[in-house]
Amino acid sequence: MIAEGQPERPLPQILVLDAGGQYCHLIARKVRELGVYSEVRPSEIPAAEVASVKGLIISGGPNSVYDPGSPTVDPGIFSRGLPVLGICYGQQLMAYVLGGSVRKGEKGEYGLATLDLDCTSDPLFSGLGGPQQIWMSHRDVVAEVPEGFSVVGRTATCAVAAVAAPRRKLYGVQFHPEVVQTTRGRELLANFVFRICCAQPDWDPSHRAPILEEEIRRSVGNRKVFFFVSGGVDSTVAFTLCTRALGEDRVRGVYVDTGLMRAGETEFVSQMKGVSVEHAQQHFLEALAGVTDPEEKRHIIGEQFVRVQEQVIEARRLLDEDWILGQGTIYPDTIESGGTAKASLIKTHHNRVAGIHKLITAGRIVEPLTSLYKDEVRELGREIGLPAELLDRHPFPGPGLAIRCLCSEFDAPLRWTPDGWIIPVHSVGVQGDERSYAPVLAIEQFDHATATNLINRLTGVNRVIAKIQATKPLAKLEVRACSLTPERVERLRAADAIVRRLSHASGFDHRIWQFPVVLIPLGTAAAPESIVLRPVDSVDGMTAQSVTMPSALLEEICGELLAQDGISGVFYDLTHKPPGTIEWE
Repeated sequence: MIAEGQPERPLPQILVLDAGGQYCHLIARKVRELGVYSEVRPSEIPAAEVASVKGLIISGGPNSVYDPGSPTVDPGIFSRGLPVLGICYGQQLMAYVLGGSVRKGEKGEYGLATLDLDCTSDPLFSGLGGPQQIWMSHRDVVAEVPEGFSVVGRTATCAVAAVAAPRRKLYGVQFHPEVVQTTRGRELLANFVFRICCAQPDWDPSHRAPILEEEIRRSVGNRKVFFFVSGGVDSTVAFTLCTRALGEDRVRGVYVDTGLMRAGETEFVSQMKGVSVEHAQQHFLEALAGVTDPEEKRHIIGEQFVRVQEQVIEARRLLDEDWILGQGTIYPDTIESGGTAKASLIKTHHNRVAGIHKLITAGRIVEPLTSLYKDEVRELGREIGLPAELLDRHPFPGPGLAIRCLCSEFDAPLRWTPDGWIIPVHSVGVQGDERSYAPVLAIEQFDHATATNLINRLTGVNRVIAKIQATKPLAKLEVRACSLTPERVERLRAADAIVRRLSHASGFDHRIWQFPVVLIPLGTAAAPESIVLRPVDSVDGMTAQSVTMPSALLEEICGELLAQDGISGVFYDLTHKPPGTIEWE
């Protein structure tokens, strides 16, 4: 994006080589936030084509470097005297290409860890002395470093957490300095960009609205835009931006009540200027009847949105080549949907199903926010004058309560292990930049450290929950076969309303980023369901930490939830992202 006063994009000084990592684009964003223009390129870009830049960063990725066909780099980039920083898979790839060895670790390392550095005199680690919090997401490790490299950082789990060959200006870190949970990651990236690469400030990331409005006008041309507006931050900012760019007469907004919305949501959105309500509950609920698989749910919901769009346009006599679809798609939607060449599919977002891809290919979609993250969208919303009441709302997924209402194909008992109870309900996770889909482990103790250790050690689960209260011992509960039904959606809607009301009254909702409330088919014959509470803190949704709520609030919430018909237990999700995604499906 071009900031005010910049007539054209400068040439990138730092290139990020894309090895398929979930955070690849985030690295480039963080460099631009330092005031230096950066772009993403394929990891295999020839060394001759990077000769003019001042430095390279190799991203993380979902593969193992020793597997056939895994992403690689041109070895020539390491012999030109060009500074290179490898992050996660990037460190492993650098070590592997230059003669070191990489193997699978004895256990994974996902989430928070503590880094101990040996060398703080090197330019990359200047000013970074002492133990520090970092963010890990890996199972493979560097076993032997290449000749000329030294190990300069480690964690309790990873013996090679940072490597350096200062004379060659080659560096690697196993952790992710680009995410906010690495508390001094910005300093490390600044050291690489300015001290090692000697880059010069040439970029101002502020004042995005005029730039995006011009891009909208260029993309839309003389056509008009039909917008699905959910009432959430992304779609509202995108809708408002398009209206500013094109004028009210060229932008129509429709809110679709899918029957999967929260209590009071339709009433809230119907008050927005320029937005009409389309009631389509029957279409969505009928299409989802009997479906249990989360990916199938997401695909069905996305395709139903396309069908409703076509019906609305036809009914309102808008169907001609002058209309295109507008969406509030943001970057995490794209990357989690496997939207780059090497990225793993974590979960298909409803705005990235086949019907939407056809419209994209045909040039019939405008998505002004696709390069932005949630926090950037909020900043943009403030820039264009949207009220805090809207911008500070917790994110709510496009598929609505459907992906918070988990299903099961079979009746099944829980399985006891020395580590806890295995619940045969699968949830989606992201481990080592790759999708996982695995059962959940329930434990009796409310302890985030215990949960993190279990996730790192065990390979058969990707999420740990703590039992808070239940009408029966875990041994007496079982999973029952069920699908998505109006009754179950209504049960979840009521539970979600209780949690939102009490969280808001206590002020807890202002201390967190999002609070999914999840219904799982775990209970007894008389009360077949349980509720899982999932309060998290995040900045951009790419990473998140499970947050502990005040005990008095938790007790009050449990009391009201267990008084509801059909609820047997209340559990608390202790899993960070990674390895668990924020939403369960």
